[in-house]
Amino acid sequence: MNRALTLHDFVVAGIALAAGLLAGLVLRALLRWLGKHATRTRWTGDDVIVDALRSLVPWAAVATGVAAASASLPLNATAGRNVNRTLTVLLILVATITAARVVAGLVRSLAQSRSGVAGSATIFVNITRVVVLAMGFLVVLQTLGISIAPLLTALGVGGLAVALALQDTLANLFAGVHILASKTVQPGDYIRLSSGEEGYVVDINWRNTTVRQLSNNLVIIPNAQLAGTNMTNYNRPEQEMTLLVQVGVGYDSDLDHVERVTVEVVAEVMTEITGAVPEHEPAVRFHTFGDSRISFTVILGVGEFSDQYRIKHEFIKRLHKRYREEGIRIPAPTRAVALHPAGTEPTPASLLGDALQSNVQAIPHQREERGPVRRPSGAAAPAERPSGTRPSGAPRD
Repeated sequence: MNRALTLHDFVVAGIALAAGLLAGLVLRALLRWLGKHATRTRWTGDDVIVDALRSLVPWAAVATGVAAASASLPLNATAGRNVNRTLTVLLILVATITAARVVAGLVRSLAQSRSGVAGSATIFVNITRVVVLAMGFLVVLQTLGISIAPLLTALGVGGLAVALALQDTLANLFAGVHILASKTVQPGDYIRLSSGEEGYVVDINWRNTTVRQLSNNLVIIPNAQLAGTNMTNYNRPEQEMTLLVQVGVGYDSDLDHVERVTVEVVAEVMTEITGAVPEHEPAVRFHTFGDSRISFTVILGVGEFSDQYRIKHEFIKRLHKRYREEGIRIPAPTRAVALHPAGTEPTPASLLGDALQSNVQAIPHQREERGPVRRPSGAAAPAERPSGTRPSGAPRD
């Protein structure tokens, strides 16, 4: 301190500090007003920027007021340097936190705009936030006069040991980055794995992928497993899909009439049911002469994977009702069973003829097998005939 403090010094310092506080309050109110207008725009990035500036700008105004107040006081070199360094560190910390919020918010906004869903890819958000905070921490250390070169060297050597110990974690991390960078899976996609798990991708973080099933249960899949398995993505390359429904009619049906009625039902379902594709062209394809029916495939258009159950439900109900009104028969498989009288054996020729004519399954009646004849106790066994003789009463040759 070069001279003693006077009343004038306190007045000037108080005015500077009050001006800084007043400026912080005014700027905060102004940014709040800008935030209300930013919510009316389509781009979500301006919301993120205004929300982050609401915490940075007021603190910067207050720090400026404190710096002006300290400069008006007759402080010595050491005290002035300490005050300036403290204010600098405070501003760097606030700026670092604000930058992390801004960058993370922009990354989240970009992920949402690319996937088109409410879910967020938090793996990129977390990586971005950690990188920005680490850079700000290093700048603070450098400002305080602490050399960061040994720290970087120690982090490099320690990072190798950590990488060897966290192989599975790092494998999941880079697998998640690869999945998002290659655009094979995005939040909101409906996927099905070769192991049977299926559902909507809710989030992809640094370790695993969260999948929500149609029953609202969550399935947690490690990123490395997701990247290394066979997977079907029902939202790529397009979200609309086709639904195949198998139908069959009797051989006595007029196929032209059947096709015309089925196409009318398809067109009705496509225009009236939510989730269908109205511009879908109805298609009916006959393909098989079955045992008791002529089978064909009906092709429906579905806007999204989960819509297929509702559309198939309505289509089958309306098609069954329309077939009954039009007199179109949907036969059920029948099989005739022929029972042969006891004591007779069906010949192979008769069995083949029955099968060819009426699809008959012949079940031969088994003859009763007789066991050895029991004799009363004490009864004499019949005498054996000499070779070449015949019993009494037998006809001569």
